[in-house]
Amino acid sequence: MEGRRGQDNGASPSSVPLVGRRDVLRVFEEALDATAADAFRFLALVGEPGAGKTRLLNELSNAADARKLATLSGRASEFEQEMPFGAVVDALDDHLEEHVGDLGRGTVRLLGQVFPALAASLSDGEEAGPPGSAPVATPVARYQLYRAVRRLLEDVAAPSGLVLILDDVHWADNATIELLDHLVRHPPRARVLIAVAYRPAQASARLAALVQASLRAEGGYRLPVGPLTQAEVAELLGPEVSNARCSELYKASGGNPFYLEALARTREPLAAGDTEGELPPAVRAALQLELSGLSPDALLVAQSAAVAADEFAPPLAAVAAEVSERAALAALDELVARDIVRPRAERFRFRHPLVRHAAYRSAAAGWRLAAHGRIAAYLTEIGAPAAVRARHLERSARVGDRAAIATLVEAARAFATQAPSTAAHWLKVALGLMPVAGNAGDDDASLPSRLELMMELARVQTVGGHLTDGRETARNVLKMLPLDAYAQRARAARLAALMERQLDRPNEARTLLLDELRRMPDPRSPAAVPLRMRLIAERMMRIDFRAAQAVLDLMPDSSEDWEPSLELAVAAFRPMPALAAGRIEDTLRYLAAADRLVDAAPDEHLAEWMDAIAWLCWAETFMGHFRSASRRFERAVNVARTTGQLYVVPTLMAGLTRAYGMLGRLEEAAAVAEEAVEEARLLHSGQQLVFALTQQSLVAGWSGDDETALQHAEEAIESGTGVGEWWGSMARYARAMALIGLGRLEEGAQAVEATMKGPLDQRTHLSLSEVMAGVEAGRGRADAARTWVERGEHYVIPGLEAHNGLAQLARAHLLQLTEPAAAAREALAAAELFGEAGHRIDAGRARMRAGQAQAAAGDRSAAREQLRLAADTFTDCGARALHAQAVREQRKIGVRVPARGGRGTGLPGGLSKREYEVASLVVEGCTNSQIAERLFVSIRTVETHLSHIFAKFGVSSRVGVVNALTRNGPDPDVPGIG
Repeated sequence: MEGRRGQDNGASPSSVPLVGRRDVLRVFEEALDATAADAFRFLALVGEPGAGKTRLLNELSNAADARKLATLSGRASEFEQEMPFGAVVDALDDHLEEHVGDLGRGTVRLLGQVFPALAASLSDGEEAGPPGSAPVATPVARYQLYRAVRRLLEDVAAPSGLVLILDDVHWADNATIELLDHLVRHPPRARVLIAVAYRPAQASARLAALVQASLRAEGGYRLPVGPLTQAEVAELLGPEVSNARCSELYKASGGNPFYLEALARTREPLAAGDTEGELPPAVRAALQLELSGLSPDALLVAQSAAVAADEFAPPLAAVAAEVSERAALAALDELVARDIVRPRAERFRFRHPLVRHAAYRSAAAGWRLAAHGRIAAYLTEIGAPAAVRARHLERSARVGDRAAIATLVEAARAFATQAPSTAAHWLKVALGLMPVAGNAGDDDASLPSRLELMMELARVQTVGGHLTDGRETARNVLKMLPLDAYAQRARAARLAALMERQLDRPNEARTLLLDELRRMPDPRSPAAVPLRMRLIAERMMRIDFRAAQAVLDLMPDSSEDWEPSLELAVAAFRPMPALAAGRIEDTLRYLAAADRLVDAAPDEHLAEWMDAIAWLCWAETFMGHFRSASRRFERAVNVARTTGQLYVVPTLMAGLTRAYGMLGRLEEAAAVAEEAVEEARLLHSGQQLVFALTQQSLVAGWSGDDETALQHAEEAIESGTGVGEWWGSMARYARAMALIGLGRLEEGAQAVEATMKGPLDQRTHLSLSEVMAGVEAGRGRADAARTWVERGEHYVIPGLEAHNGLAQLARAHLLQLTEPAAAAREALAAAELFGEAGHRIDAGRARMRAGQAQAAAGDRSAAREQLRLAADTFTDCGARALHAQAVREQRKIGVRVPARGGRGTGLPGGLSKREYEVASLVVEGCTNSQIAERLFVSIRTVETHLSHIFAKFGVSSRVGVVNALTRNGPDPDVPGIG
């Protein structure tokens, strides 16, 4: 497809007047003005076929041109619905080469898997492969791709702004809808307006949901495009048409502009009858009459063009029609003269999708099948990508056609990660071409068997967020397999159980695994190991480590008849139950053994047991080995992505977020958490989303944005998943931390008590006890603080010193009330333990407690040093609220902490003018993203200003900013602020 500047989707010629639509045009003007002023806008035109959506998009394009905004347009098409990102490629592809230098090679490689122009721009050593062909690079997560497209739009919009118009998106593939959804929730930081048009009756649930989401965000509009009134119809037809004829045409067309145009082209009596499909009988008859007026050659080429593509080149139409290219060009001249098709450069397009639909349906079904076959053969001959050939093979290949099956599988694998819904569609078509008796791939090494293809389909469906479909496909494999095919059944059952887990159906997963185990004559055979391993993972998710240990105790470390990866998987599972039982020496020994095996193993061995590898990574996290855990998680994420197992990536990235956060790498942690959440949303997995949102909440809290932390935690809890399981309890832990961070201490204390009733790991129990000891000590409640210290002692694990440092810090909180010198010693000891393990946030908190205690004990020199170290640590980590607290403690003992940029402003707290603007918007209730949009700055800049504001006001939350600014009041004498 070729992209287009401006709107040229076969709209009515500009000489036809536009009548009515004043409300829509007014919104266009407002949205374009906002975009020109540096805001993002999203417009959705909704109307029935022929209602005039395309014509209105033309008006939008013209208005954008008048404001010097660049306009690019594309459209999806009825007979190419499975082309990944078709409408977006149609709009952008012709205009990308000029931006290659600005995007960077990594971004270009990502986008080159979708956009032909960028694929062609890569050097020979860096080719992404033609879009639609088998990938030659590591498969990319969809979120990474969508983020790259957003970057691309920002770059294209940089000079003067951009209006991106996508028509007929009811025919767009799921990947396009997901991309639009991403852009609505993460708008480009540039002057960008995106306008889409679609038919409501044909819109997918995802499309309707994204339009609703745009309305909840600032700058989204849903614009209904209804029929014209009778007066508007008369105005459109003009005074030369009689009132009687106007009335007749209005009644027959229902005020639909396209129907009206089609009916007005004929002088024949208007047909009556029942509506069939999309078109009323009168309109269908009018279009058939229009086509019947063509010469035989022109009609043949029109039908061939309708088969070929939405936008077609003459050679393709000639191949389908079995005529020479010269004859096809002559026929096209007639079609252009009759306004059936319209030229654009060296290609042609029907004047309206309904005209193409009519031309396609006017051809005999058998002839269409043969025409698709001729086109498929021609595309194969010229080396077209598999994805381009796939849609014609879908409509022409016969059962048993091995070449067609191979092409469809190739097309599916090319887009298995970027557009998994499309990949699943093509795999289903390939399965439909396999003979029912036997497997098409059994005697052909280049083709997978039916069962292998079904397992591949199940995985792709899962990646695409169709978890229920993936589960059913895996269960269908089980039904097809003989009862004595134990090894194959075990693999299928393990996959189906994993899907049940993703759907938050752990009981069904466990039942399925146990049923398969009972069918095996020898439950300890190598074929049973995958089932046992999945049972271990299920029990560990419920923090039932005793049951997991019982299964592990029945399994040897290795066996001669095991595959090499099985030994690695068993080793990876062993550390966690041992740690839960407090057997630290065993845990360390198991970790060392697993580390040796994992380090020596190739990635393909890890790929077979990602659930086991995930638990090994989490075991290192619970041990407090965050440095090694981060390295393990990084490799696991890479392996999962490389092998297309994107359904485990959010969980792994949540663990990586945790490790980065505890190491004080908060900026990296926030970025990873955001990616984990976005990928979990694409999977539609409640479990994965809760995992990711929980860690995103904790990182936001550590970074000082407790309001956002609370929002993330509450969204995780409101999903309703994870009740009675560890990951569900962790979401409640995150909520409790956010409430305490916001100063809502009573609510926080209640949330802590509720959280501790659920399944939790020892570190989280100890963390809650330490935090609550600090809260109660801060309120002067020594007895309550002592109770929490004693509760925390139950979760001390001998030999795990960095973990036990939390218990020492809890004692320091309590001692602060009565023995500050002893409190300082406990806090410093904890700080040393945390520092040695690399727990920078905890180390900084311990040093701050030590400084407070030393100040209370009268040792101000030592207090200043510890508070300086704490403040420096928090600054390096990006822990804004903790840094503000440390600064407040420094000022209490007379340390002058320089206020950045606030001198001489006359503003409250010594704020700079920009900081005051940010603080004022916080008082108004604006979020960081809203502040960024209002002030035309990045969200990161807003966060930096907030950290300065926290420090200058000596507060640790947005609530504190509101209170401080309200106390001080606005300064009306400062120019530009009111």
